[in-house]
Amino acid sequence: MPLTRRSFLATSTAAAAAATLPLPARAQSPLSVVATTGMIGDAAAVLGGGAASVHALMGPGVDPHSYRATRTDIVAVGRADLVLIHGLYLEAQMEEFFATVGARTPLLRVGEAIPAERLLAHETYADKFDPHVWMDPGLWQIPIAAIAEALAAARPDAAPAIAAAGEAYLAEAQALDSYAAEAIATIPEGRRILVTAHDAFRYFGRAYGIEVQGIQGISTESEAGLARIAELVELIVSRRVTAVFVESSVSDRNIRALIEGAAARGHEVAIGGELYSDAMGAAGSYEGSWLGMIDHNVTTIARALGGTAPAEGRLGRLA
Repeated sequence: MPLTRRSFLATSTAAAAAATLPLPARAQSPLSVVATTGMIGDAAAVLGGGAASVHALMGPGVDPHSYRATRTDIVAVGRADLVLIHGLYLEAQMEEFFATVGARTPLLRVGEAIPAERLLAHETYADKFDPHVWMDPGLWQIPIAAIAEALAAARPDAAPAIAAAGEAYLAEAQALDSYAAEAIATIPEGRRILVTAHDAFRYFGRAYGIEVQGIQGISTESEAGLARIAELVELIVSRRVTAVFVESSVSDRNIRALIEGAAARGHEVAIGGELYSDAMGAAGSYEGSWLGMIDHNVTTIARALGGTAPAEGRLGRLA
């Protein structure tokens, strides 16, 4: 269930538990916040407003599963007042780094604010979960609340403004959730099959009733074998799938192998569009925001699979 506005700043006890180290006194200067992904950085910037200076380590097209901290990142994190990471093993190559950081700097694993019973199990590791929770706007409202709570705790003087920004951001997330449900529901039932480069859309599929098939597993580090390619070619041909999707942060090589394999079987399938999975669009663009990336994905998927959605998206802002 999506959060209600009344519960917005009271949902995440995980936020308070995660950021237990004292923050330095900062008077009215902006809080220095470092986020790992663009989705987290976007939320922090919107919620923090002028009270926070936010720097995201991973830009457009960057794969967080394989990302390693650079020297510049290490310096930025070392100077931060608050570090926001996704957790849920998304930043797999930086787990040890952030374990060290968390011993000396307030650090919040925003994805882990979501109760375990609402998470999807990892397909490979029994003790881990699928980290791609931002793909479900209803579910992502919980990390939004956790981020707002951590920012307000760090800057009590700005807490009312952060709360107001949180209410507005939550309202947009709820409107986006409604738009996604309505748009995906217009896809003919037999065509609700989303084939993508890697398995980043399971929460999206669960939220909106669409079957998701990824070539690679939850992590882009997993290998897509010939057997998996052959399996998906068979699915595409037998179920007459007409569109498959590339992702901005994953090579399109395997998707093109699917297209060629289907063609060899006498079935034509097209690329339905490029989706944003582990990273947002270009900085400064509407698609370079979390609201914009999800709007883009929903609109692209619905239109490519035979549904009805405005070409310019929910707010008429898509390029």
